[in-house]
Amino acid sequence: MQILWYLLAALAILFVALVVMAIYSRRLFVRFLVRPFLEVFYRKEVVGLENLPKTDGCVIISNHVSWIDGLLLLWMLPRNIRFVVDGGNFKGKIAPWIAGAFDTILMMPNPKSIGRALKAGRQGLIDGDVVGIFPEGTLTRTGQLQAFKPGLKKILKGTDAVVVPIWVEGMWGSIFSFSEGKFFLKWPKNFRRKIKCHIGTPLPGDASAEMMRSKLQDLCARATIENRKSFPVLASRLIRTWKKAGGRLQAADSLGIELTGRQILIRTLALRRMLRREVFSADEQYVGILLPPSVGAVSVNAALAMDQRISANLNYTVSSTVLNHCIAEVGIKHVLTSKKFMEKIDLELDAEVVLLDDLKEKVSSVDKAIAFTQSYLPAGILERILRLNKVDCDDLLTVIFTSGSTGMPKGVLLSNSNVSHNVDAIDRAIKLTTDDTVLGVLPFFHSFGYSVTLWAVQTLGPTGVYHFNPLDARQVGKLAHKYKTTVLLGTPTFLRGYLRRIDKEQFAYLDVVVVGAEKMPADLFDAFEKKFGVRPVEGYGTTELSPLVSVNIPPSRSAAKYQADRVEGSVGRPLPGISARVVSPDTGDELESGQDGMLLISGPNVMKGYANRDDLTSKAIHDGWYETGDIAHVDKDGFLHITGRLSRFSKIGGEMVPHGKVEEELAKILTISDDDEKLRVCVTAVPDDKKGERLIVLYLTPDADELEAGAPVVTVDQMRDALKESGLPNLFIPAANAFHVISEIPLLGTGKLDLKHSKEKALELEG
Repeated sequence: MQILWYLLAALAILFVALVVMAIYSRRLFVRFLVRPFLEVFYRKEVVGLENLPKTDGCVIISNHVSWIDGLLLLWMLPRNIRFVVDGGNFKGKIAPWIAGAFDTILMMPNPKSIGRALKAGRQGLIDGDVVGIFPEGTLTRTGQLQAFKPGLKKILKGTDAVVVPIWVEGMWGSIFSFSEGKFFLKWPKNFRRKIKCHIGTPLPGDASAEMMRSKLQDLCARATIENRKSFPVLASRLIRTWKKAGGRLQAADSLGIELTGRQILIRTLALRRMLRREVFSADEQYVGILLPPSVGAVSVNAALAMDQRISANLNYTVSSTVLNHCIAEVGIKHVLTSKKFMEKIDLELDAEVVLLDDLKEKVSSVDKAIAFTQSYLPAGILERILRLNKVDCDDLLTVIFTSGSTGMPKGVLLSNSNVSHNVDAIDRAIKLTTDDTVLGVLPFFHSFGYSVTLWAVQTLGPTGVYHFNPLDARQVGKLAHKYKTTVLLGTPTFLRGYLRRIDKEQFAYLDVVVVGAEKMPADLFDAFEKKFGVRPVEGYGTTELSPLVSVNIPPSRSAAKYQADRVEGSVGRPLPGISARVVSPDTGDELESGQDGMLLISGPNVMKGYANRDDLTSKAIHDGWYETGDIAHVDKDGFLHITGRLSRFSKIGGEMVPHGKVEEELAKILTISDDDEKLRVCVTAVPDDKKGERLIVLYLTPDADELEAGAPVVTVDQMRDALKESGLPNLFIPAANAFHVISEIPLLGTGKLDLKHSKEKALELEG
């Protein structure tokens, strides 16, 4: 009885304390109620607290992922934050009362209210308060950092307050974020979710809003790199996706193979067992694959990942010499291929060639029975049997060799988290679902084909349909129509071919078209949309970046409100977790928005390095930033614009002269017809004693058949006149003696311009 009285007395004291707090300290009262809720559901960690001023007024700027970001910051930081927020979200009686507890500055969408809010924020800074702003002005729908609104700079006007960038990592995927395409209406994941607050170095108040945004984006990349362990092991994710697909079509190809999720899982598990027994030694790491995009190639790559071996999809368009260089670079002992495919290519390899056709008979009944049984086990148990639970995020998944446009190919080492991050970013930006069918025509030796059309497609749920030749428009059209393709990934060159040779009805279901690798001509946007009803979008990436860096959000997949997520002519904003920085090629200083310079990228997508080339790795990556070699600028809204390659610029008389721009204008006059797809001109440079470098033009003249068909012969004077009429500066116009006719433009097996041999040819012709 006495214990009961003590309990009642304690409750009475607590009640009185709460009433007193509610009357005299609303802030303490609200914190008392909210803190236990946050402590139960979240774990917090704060990094860089020393960067937050202890007493002086300052502005904190933070990313805005969830509806409770403000509460989280008030919980994690020691000082009160006077947030400037949309008053429309604080209606009724309770919400304004809670907002008042923290001296929140409410702002309604009218000039007078906005003026009062800005004045209150400015006075708060003068009085030594911390003023909080979510400068994007809206919640992100993808996790990408959006453009900053102008109010930030207006609050700082007339004060000496600093700006403290803060990145809150960990809220994407919560019920309060827009993950899965909606707020709130989804099952919560990750009970006691880890929330990490990264506080950056303070910036002066007179820094540009774009520079502030850039520094916040840098924090984002750093936070995501530290959080890379959260990205799932791709082989595990693949197992779960295939199991969930069950009897639904998961993969098909132009060879006529069609497999459901259950079927491809069983086949892959059986293939893994057989290869372990019949082919590989226990310590064999790198395994070569020489197969075109197909269901078989998907299964082979998946089997190697499930066996924790490193795949090396080899480029079958290059010579034996180049391939054997790649094989030797990483010590490949076995190359997996097929008899039919080897008959089509003339290659001699310095490794044991394993014909998968001949191994079919070695897949025993026991292999099939065990694989069938494993496919029905719970995913968690199967992952432990395969020891996928032991895979570290930094363990290598693949090595992809560069095109070798400036020399022999380099082996790019990509980890599980490198590619897994790309898959997660694609999921947020493009939103691939089980309702989609993706046409995969890019080879798996190409990083875009490997990461996107293989891993992203197969782990995110769509049906993947594969064909070995992206230029085979007739077959591409048939496959698109048969399987009701909704997503197409390719290059502008591919799209031009499809535009001419594919019927409108064959692309009737097309919903998303993403292009990369080369600049999308302005006229192609309109022509493709006019015929097929879908407007393509551009993206950007490189092999060393796993490969995606940025993409414009396709119109049909956009969930943006109040902010643009697509700017034509750009390659989109950096994907979630990735930061882009543009610096001066001469000084290394970061440039303001709109200024062209060297593009650097940081994030969990940056490769581990080049195979056995620490010297090249150290040249390419500095303090976590990969030097892309591309010249670009970032506009005021954060969209990337690629101008060209640094290696394709010449410094003439102190000015940067782009080879690509000169080529583009010359191609207009040298191209014979609308159907002419032949590369007819290449601009390179040779040393010059007076101006540093001089431009050299290598070009083709029409052959006999083309002349017979009426193709005109263009003179050097006509080409120079065309360049002058295009409005290019005189510095961009090569001298008359710098034009050379050659028999063929040097190309790589991939169809890209061979820069190394182009320069060598120019030096030879110049004597």
